[in-house]
Amino acid sequence: MDHQPAVPVWTIATEPMNVPSLIGDEGMSAGRLDELRTALAAFADIPLATLEAHPMPAKRDRAGGIVLHATSPLAQQLSQLVTQTARTAPANLNLGATGEVLYRMVVPAKVAAQVGQGLVKPMTSTAVAGGVYSALRDSTGIVAKATFVPVAGKAAVAGAATGSAATAGVAVATGGAITVAAPLVLMAVAVGVSAYADRQRQKAIEHITRLLEQLHDNNLARERSELDACRDAIDKATSILLDKGKIGHSLGLDSASFAISKAISDTKTRLSKWEEGLASLPDGPVEIAALTKSFPGVNEDGGEFRAHVELARLAIALKRRVLVLEAVEHAQLDESGNPFTRFVGALRDDERQVDELEARIRTVLLRLSSLELKRHGGIRPAFTPREVDKLLKAVYGLHALGDGIDNRTVLTDVAIEIERSSDGSLKVFPAVAA
Repeated sequence: MDHQPAVPVWTIATEPMNVPSLIGDEGMSAGRLDELRTALAAFADIPLATLEAHPMPAKRDRAGGIVLHATSPLAQQLSQLVTQTARTAPANLNLGATGEVLYRMVVPAKVAAQVGQGLVKPMTSTAVAGGVYSALRDSTGIVAKATFVPVAGKAAVAGAATGSAATAGVAVATGGAITVAAPLVLMAVAVGVSAYADRQRQKAIEHITRLLEQLHDNNLARERSELDACRDAIDKATSILLDKGKIGHSLGLDSASFAISKAISDTKTRLSKWEEGLASLPDGPVEIAALTKSFPGVNEDGGEFRAHVELARLAIALKRRVLVLEAVEHAQLDESGNPFTRFVGALRDDERQVDELEARIRTVLLRLSSLELKRHGGIRPAFTPREVDKLLKAVYGLHALGDGIDNRTVLTDVAIEIERSSDGSLKVFPAVAA
């Protein structure tokens, strides 16, 4: 490990806790760090995470993400953590550097499940079948491995471990390398999940725009426009909440929430009809005409059914962003206690219905993708070339409905990358599977 660069790693809890002496002061490999994180998650009854600080990769292709000012609660929390723990760091680690830094917070699967089970999916590798990418990447591939050196374990530091996400500080527990910083974990998770939901919104908008160009359906175009218009109010609320800590009442978020709720209601109505349509199909191969009766355009690239599915995905992505904002605001209402615990509680209660709706849509798409089709008119001795082309196109179209649907229930650790610029501002990227 001597040739590997040394980077600091903090173990962060959301409230004081006692853990076995597993960390020590020596450097560790990435594999050892993963083992340690799993062990700590098993021992701990409270949420915890690890935070790494890497030099910024020289080459970056970093689209998307949410930008936060240097005065944002998350930026201040990171700066406070680095400043207050610099005295306990090994001499070869320059924690007080003001240059660009790439932070990486990893939240164990046990904790990630509390903030949206199934929300974050792995980035599938195009190089290896069944493989997934690590979150820590630049434009050329995975960033070089490093030796991780624990910090913040040798001295107590003054600071508040509780309070609102906008005002609380960082406290380092004595007798162990566990940093108590509930607001830091809260804000990082909130921004990472919000950025993830916005990336899903962008994908849905791209898909539905392409479909509507083929459909020329004014009603669906109006639904798309009404939903996309909600983004402005959500972005403003996100900026104010995550940069300043409080949401005002004049941002138009109420009207945006109403439009999103209406779209969710429309989705539920359509979904019920889809489920009824599947139940009415006969056993065995199905004629295309019988299928399109309940699913108009399902056999076409730009069909109405596919546009309805993308509208549903857009509404769900926007709803998730609003739920995160509401949960953070709820966590800030009480200046005492643990803000992360309140955040998780508020998010979990409201998110359950969205998770169930998404699961029902996934079930419909998977069932459609596995259907067998037959031509109209029963059994005839031969297919015409036109019939073959039509049937194959419909079969391939149905199978494509199942592409990209991850139906696995195995939970993974969640990684959130945070770029810190030399001026102290941050860019937080969508949460991904670690």
